[in-house]
Amino acid sequence: MSRADRRDSRLALRILLGTSALVALLVALLVLAAAVSLPGLSDWVALTFDDGMGLKNAALVAAIVSVLVSIVFALAAGEGLIGELQFMIPGFFLFFVFFWLMLAWIF
Repeated sequence: MSRADRRDSRLALRILLGTSALVALLVALLVLAAAVSLPGLSDWVALTFDDGMGLKNAALVAAIVSVLVSIVFALAAGEGLIGELQFMIPGFFLFFVFFWLMLAWIF
């Protein structure tokens, strides 16, 4: 093994350890943020959804969830947001109706 190969190997090891440390720090911060915010969030959820959502609130939540799911699917497909628009629009409305009725029924 040449000197350049050893240097490259050590550099790759340092990059791996640095990236692993950053990921571990990020996970620790996410766990800490969840531990701090979950009690307040659970109170908000209990107050908001205590009496049920109804069709109006369920439609609002379903529209937001449908847009987010459609954007994620479009980006994951690799076509961007415009590439398969003829399939995305009917899919959005199917997601919207599904989420709307399920949210209104369950909550």
